[in-house]
Amino acid sequence: MRKIEEIRRNGRLQIIEEGMDGMMGYIHLPISKRPLTFVFSWGGGWEHVSVSHRNKVPTWDEMYMVKDIFFEDEEVVVQYHPRKSEYVNIHPYTLHLWRPINKEIPTPPIEFV
Repeated sequence: MRKIEEIRRNGRLQIIEEGMDGMMGYIHLPISKRPLTFVFSWGGGWEHVSVSHRNKVPTWDEMYMVKDIFFEDEEVVVQYHPRKSEYVNIHPYTLHLWRPINKEIPTPPIEFV
């Protein structure tokens, strides 16, 4: 995760509210017609960003830019597709980026990607 001060200074973010372990607001991306809503947190052993549009799912390019705002270049983050029994869908147009704190996420060999 980038340092909180670096995230706060990012000119693409409009932070509406901050708490002890997170913040929320809007992300203004040059490739998006309207700002995306975001919630970012770093509690419970996880760093997490949720991103949404009001009426469509964020694109790959938008998520790539969001990853760059909140995480370091060499950090791996994932988007999980959970077990059906654990699935929660509060907002149909929201995607999530996750990274466990102080743990490495395994990745496939580069030649497989």
